[in-house]
Amino acid sequence: MTIKTLNELKNGEEGVIVSFNDEGDPNLKRHLLGMGFVKGSKIRLEKVAPLGDPLKLRLKGYSICLRKKEAANIKVEVAN
Repeated sequence: MTIKTLNELKNGEEGVIVSFNDEGDPNLKRHLLGMGFVKGSKIRLEKVAPLGDPLKLRLKGYSICLRKKEAANIKVEVAN
């Protein structure tokens, strides 16, 4: 198992959310938690926009886009 930040995933790569960056914005963390970004949730990077930002993610049966800066606050455990 490897720990990466969400913005380091490659297209199609899946992982499980393990934690949030403690130095991040608390309002952003609260917002992400409200959207389902909770520990133990499976998440998959579906696509990266042509210019590299934003990222299209699949979480709890729905797709969502996040900026790379926001995704850098979420740590994911990826199976090797």
